[in-house]
Amino acid sequence: MDDLAARLAADPDAAFEELVRRHERLVYGLAWRILGDAQRAEEAAQDAFLRAHRALMRYPPERIAELRVAGWLARIALNVARNVRRDTPALGAPLEAAGDVRAGPASDPLAAAERRDEVHRWRRLLDGLPAPQRLPVELRHVHGLSYPEIAAALDRPLGTVKVQVHRGVARLRRDYLAESSRDAALAPAIAPQAQPRPEPRADAQPRPEPRADAQPRTESRADAQ
Repeated sequence: MDDLAARLAADPDAAFEELVRRHERLVYGLAWRILGDAQRAEEAAQDAFLRAHRALMRYPPERIAELRVAGWLARIALNVARNVRRDTPALGAPLEAAGDVRAGPASDPLAAAERRDEVHRWRRLLDGLPAPQRLPVELRHVHGLSYPEIAAALDRPLGTVKVQVHRGVARLRRDYLAESSRDAALAPAIAPQAQPRPEPRADAQPRPEPRADAQPRTESRADAQ
């Protein structure tokens, strides 16, 4: 049994703050994923938590105790966000994940930029997955839900979810490797160039070698004065 589910079953009001703290990133992330607008995603996330609280106040403790909380909450968030999107057709598609990549105070700016580029690349590849695979992969590998929680969130059979995640991850890996190989092939090969030795001038006079029998010069007494 989920420890949070047990606490909610015992006292929904007392444990609800912990539910929000533990799952607010999941709920907001899914809403943003559907809506692509930060303000509307925030409003949808608040609505999802409000609906979850109302449901908990209606459910008997036995039903609450059996909940897979993350999956149940994800399903509420997806339904709310889809309703908002249906009622707001002018909303554009999201461009990137709800999360971001923050560099610590001592981080290398170049390394932080490279991490952001890598996150954006994975997000673009994730967006390219077939629709049945996209959300299961994201719930599993971005939000960390278990397979049973994903099945509850998407209302799909457990076996179907496992197959969709497996195929989605395999396709992501294949597309990532193909794109990386293509980038490597397009990158110019920059090798350090050896500096050529300067050729001697044609009119340069050779430096005379010292004679083998030459006597070392001795200072005269006049020189020493």
